[in-house]
Amino acid sequence: MTEPSPATKKTDSMSATWSATSISDAQAAVARVYGLDGAVKRLSSERDETFLFTRADGTDFVLKIANPAEDPTALEFQDGALLHLAAAAPAVPVPRLVPTKGGDPSHALSTADGPRIMRVLTFLRGELQYRTPASEAQSRNVGRALAELGLGLENYNGRPPGGKLMWDISHTLDLAAVIDHVAPERRSQVEAVLSEFERSLPATRALRRWQIIHNDFNPHNILLDPAAPTDVVGIIDFGDMVHAPLINDLAVAVSYHLATDNWAARTRAFLEGFLSARTLEPGEIELLPLLARSRLAMSIIIAEWRSARFPENRDYIMRNYVTAWRGLQNISDLTPAGLKTLVPNLSEA
Repeated sequence: MTEPSPATKKTDSMSATWSATSISDAQAAVARVYGLDGAVKRLSSERDETFLFTRADGTDFVLKIANPAEDPTALEFQDGALLHLAAAAPAVPVPRLVPTKGGDPSHALSTADGPRIMRVLTFLRGELQYRTPASEAQSRNVGRALAELGLGLENYNGRPPGGKLMWDISHTLDLAAVIDHVAPERRSQVEAVLSEFERSLPATRALRRWQIIHNDFNPHNILLDPAAPTDVVGIIDFGDMVHAPLINDLAVAVSYHLATDNWAARTRAFLEGFLSARTLEPGEIELLPLLARSRLAMSIIIAEWRSARFPENRDYIMRNYVTAWRGLQNISDLTPAGLKTLVPNLSEA
């Protein structure tokens, strides 16, 4: 369900293979391109090579070497967002690009597999949210962090490369083509969400606020202060950014608060945090419950479809399936009026 741009149609970057960069070669590349001496340690990564680079003075950085199938325009788009945030919203805690010796944000590294984009970014020290104890205070601060990030990106005029992103809520209906992979006992509920989404298209197209959004604001991409795990100290992974309705960003983030016993309290806190920095418009409020359901339905459809295509990776692909299904059950009948009852100041902000 991803339609890659012409530059990337030959090979899917999620399934491309390449020759691993040795530690010594990575270390030499950083010295040659960035003029930095230090030690390199390999980190786990799904679609590129990621390393921890520790400069000789003990300062840590992240070294990324993209796989050769990665679309360079996609990386330029991500770099542009980070550079824009550094200038327009320096208080938003995102990684900063370290310039090469020539002042460039990245470098095309020549390898046996072809050119590979190399980047060095500042290292954000913190604990991933999913590894910390959840609380309403944490949800409130995470909600405010999303609003502040969105404000920082509001005037970023970069555009994503051509093609559709599979995880873009705007293209939910594309998944109807693979909905047969969903188990029969769950398919009717997922189909109902897609039908509801289709009926809402005129209202979605009428939304006033469209901009570049993070589109993947989840507990694996949010860093918290280990000493105060309610405080956001980092936001990472800008690889799913799209130009879409602002409310889609909120729907993605809210969807990760819906699978717990106290989902209502955590969702309320999250939205209150968001509203403390940015208001919502009436049309956005009306669509938020549906868009959150749509994101959860997407998670279910994509997981079952991809696990059928790649059974050897089923455990990884299905890792969030149970929580997505539970979240969908929790808000299956949530209406805009019910959302306003849940968050009384939603329509007053």
